[in-house]
Formats: sequence, C-alpha cells, structure tokens
Amino acid sequence: MKIYHQPVMVKEVAEILQPERGGIYVDCTVGEGGHSEALLLRLPPSGALVCIDRDEEMLKIARERLQSLHPNIHFINANFSQIAELLERLNIREVNGFLFDLGLSLRQIQSSERGFSFQLDGPLDMRMNRSQLLKARDLVNKLPKNELTSIFRELGEEPFAERIASAIVKRREQKPICSTVELAEIVKKVVKRRGYVHPATRVFMALRIAVNNELEEIRSALPSAISLLKKGGRICVLSYHSLEDRIVKQIFRMNRDKLNLLTSKPLRPTREEVSLNPRARSAKLRAAERRVDNGKCST
Repeated sequence: MKIYHQPVMVKEVAEILQPERGGIYVDCTVGEGGHSEALLLRLPPSGALVCIDRDEEMLKIARERLQSLHPNIHFINANFSQIAELLERLNIREVNGFLFDLGLSLRQIQSSERGFSFQLDGPLDMRMNRSQLLKARDLVNKLPKNELTSIFRELGEEPFAERIASAIVKRREQKPICSTVELAEIVKKVVKRRGYVHPATRVFMALRIAVNNELEEIRSALPSAISLLKKGGRICVLSYHSLEDRIVKQIFRMNRDKLNLLTSKPLRPTREEVSLNPRARSAKLRAAERRVDNGKCST
C-alpha cells in the first residue's frame, strides 16, 4: 500500500467547499491528491474536478491515485497563475469551488535531490517546476549582497539578513556554494539557534519563495479564481506563513464587493490533528463565498 503525504484540515476544506452540491471544482495545488480525494468521494458523477500542479512528479502521483475515482477529472501540469487560460482551454467559464493549499508535500521535502531541506544533503535546487532554469544556487552564488539581504529580510523575515548575506558572499569568493548542508552550515556560524527553530529555516524559506516566485503567483491567481467563481461558489486557501496569509487576507478584503467572508479569522487545525501531524501546526485556512447579489445595494 502506497503511503501518501498527509493533507491538512481535509474535513474543514470538504465541509466548506461542499462538493456534494455538484458542479466544477478546481484543486490548484493538487500535490499528491489528499484534498482532491476527499472532494471526489463527495462529488456526484455529474460533477468535475480539475487538478493543477506545477510539479510534474506530484501530478503523476495524484493521477495514479485519483483517476479511477471519478469519470470527470482533468490533470494539468502548470502554474496556478495561469488558471484563467487553463480553464478557458477546457471551456470552463464558471467554477463552484477553488482550493489552494500553499504548502509543500512531505515527499518534496524528504527528497534530497530537490534541495528544499537543510536537514538533507542535496543540491541547492528548490524548483517546484523542474523544467524551470532558475535554481536556488543561482541566487546564492550570483546575486549581489544587497539583493540577497532583501530576499532574506522581505521573504524570510530574517532579522540577521545582512549578516547572513555577507557570510555567503565571503564564502562564495573562495568557491561556489552548491549544497543544502553547505549553505545551512554557513548560516549556523553567524546565527544562533532560536529555540527549536534551525537558524537556516528562514533563509531556506526565502530562497524557495524567490526561486518559485510564490508570492506573485498567489497575487495573480487569487483574483482570477474569484472572478471565475459562480454565484454561491466558494474558495479555500491554506497558507503556512505570515506572508502568504497576509496576501490572502488582503485580496479577500479587496474583493468584498464580490465575496462574503466565511472566516472572519483563519481557521486553525485542531489539537488532535497537530498531535497526529505536527507539520499542520502553522496552517491557516481562509474561505470566502461569491456573493449572490454582487454586493449591490437593494433599491
């Protein structure tokens, strides 16, 4: 039996999206298919599910897992920022529910060759789409100190950003920095451990966000998804750090003329879920529903 990544807040997502109502649903970050499986088990045969992921390896796993569960499933290897164009190709103009899970799969993290983890020795890669040319090692070895500082400070909220950038520039003058462990060791020498948090955590997160242009992807995709939502349709977004959650919150608020917020504050995993899946502890779920009245005042 194949063991899959354990998705976060599956019950809450399914209860909010209500796929049993039927219609078209889009999992914009299908990963290994955990959330999609839960949706498909509730989705009537007349409904449809579109599964998108820019990681071809994850999409292959999802296809193998899900394709026999429902007659109407589409699998698309692409960035979710292209969502309007992708759905247009399928002749889909309205959607009943969208899901964005902005976290990494455990399989991605535990693959040393993907370079996402400082705990495994591997190449400084961090690409979600492996056909992409830009890798983390390109940023680490080529960007000037001020740009590295900006990435660590703005995308990783790292208070010692300049100190870390200086150490990286000094080391790469001797030889290129090519491995995850090598970079983690450089950071450890200039930043003390903060409790249980490894000193390199924020640096690796910042580089991953920069390599994959993650925040711009979210800023582009969410307004597109909202515009495609059918009246009464719903959208769920799972985020895992403050930068993502802040963007989601802002975009939902900017679209209050179109949306009713279903979560005034983000939902969090239960204690029971966190005890079973510690990686869920940082998750925040925000959800909204497309207004039936388009936000217009009655006369």
